[in-house]
Amino acid sequence: MKIRFLGGTGTVTGSKYLLEEGERRVLIDCGLFQGLKYLRLQNWAPFPVDAVSIKAVILTHAHLDHSGYLPKLVKEGFNGFIYCTSATRDLCRILLFDSAMLMEEEAAFANRHRYSKHSPALPLYTKEDVERTLTHFRIVSFHEKKEVEGFQFEFGRAGHILGAANVRVQSEGGTSIAFSGDVGRCNDPIMLSPEPLPASDFFVVESTYGDRSHIGDETQKLSQLIGETVARRGSILIPSFAVGRAQHLLYALSELKRKLLIPDVPIYLDSPMATNVTDLYRDHVGEHRLTREECGHLFSGVKFVKSVEESKMIAAKSAPRIIVSASGMLSGGRVLHHLKDMAVKRENTIIFPGYQAAGTRGAQILNGATEVKVHGMYVPVRCQIAYLDSFSAHADCHEITEWLGQSKAPKTCFITHGEPSASDALRVRLNVMLNFDCTIPAPGECIDLNK
Repeated sequence: MKIRFLGGTGTVTGSKYLLEEGERRVLIDCGLFQGLKYLRLQNWAPFPVDAVSIKAVILTHAHLDHSGYLPKLVKEGFNGFIYCTSATRDLCRILLFDSAMLMEEEAAFANRHRYSKHSPALPLYTKEDVERTLTHFRIVSFHEKKEVEGFQFEFGRAGHILGAANVRVQSEGGTSIAFSGDVGRCNDPIMLSPEPLPASDFFVVESTYGDRSHIGDETQKLSQLIGETVARRGSILIPSFAVGRAQHLLYALSELKRKLLIPDVPIYLDSPMATNVTDLYRDHVGEHRLTREECGHLFSGVKFVKSVEESKMIAAKSAPRIIVSASGMLSGGRVLHHLKDMAVKRENTIIFPGYQAAGTRGAQILNGATEVKVHGMYVPVRCQIAYLDSFSAHADCHEITEWLGQSKAPKTCFITHGEPSASDALRVRLNVMLNFDCTIPAPGECIDLNK
């Protein structure tokens, strides 16, 4: 069996791992590249191998950096099945349609305002492409053994978000490899703890936070930031991923408001996608720590914004307010309109509740940019900027090490899905603390696992 690292190496986006056994090819994850322009351009390049030759995709979870390229793969000729858990399928239905809608809207906006060098500007894929892609999905339960194209695989729980899985794959020749997917946190207030990777010849492990520690519970800091901002008659904008992080944030804000630890100002969730995702928590009780009844009371005091008109209305308000809106790295969506309105006012605060990939607007602002480009024009950044680390759904370097310590050491552990410094830090850490033989594959590298 061979593995080709087609994405998720040297970066936290574009995860794609191709397993090959003879003429048979199976892809683990199929994510979009995001962030720096040279990465985003890879989404438009022809797929590195013939898409028709790939017989199946095994999907660890629904986040777009793991699933967002699927409609493009189908456009290029992929005609196999996409295997995932039930919640992942439900989330993909929401995320992929939203992704296509944003791509179509951005292309239309660029054409109207003529700021794209392409004429006409086109979306990477459309809602019709997503509709076709969804017909390829097939549901596999956790711990159900499944055979596909001579490979046997099994999902384990990864925590992180609804439906997220790690996956162990074994070839007909007996070689086994386990993929961590994105590793969740043991002390997450909503999601269940990740299950250990089963014994395997090889591991592929993410390293998003491979060089960092989450600093306890930063709910108190969130409360303080909100209080200070409201005291100066400002508003708070929190860019958030619609899946996982938005729900964690709303839970924290609802609790702070219920306990009278923050001022009684309106809290808005301005993301139709995040609103739809929140409803799924009731449909997948057992995937998280909450009962169906608790789900019903989870987000009390939060106003869900659905229409564009409602979004414009809250943007026009002058009174202090808290707006949680996707996307989490300011790459697209309604949050950009709030950014243009709120970033220019010194009394406001933008709170980033987690990792910002290199090249994204979020990373630029956190690194001190005094202006960012939005919809073809530069927007001054004069507001207060804050960063909260503990709201991440990813395990940090200590949590990953402790989690991997529950598993039997593999022959080799491939470190992926991280910036170079984070991946290398985790490589050293796992070697020293767990005596793992670790390596960081290069983009596009092909490794024969039988040697």
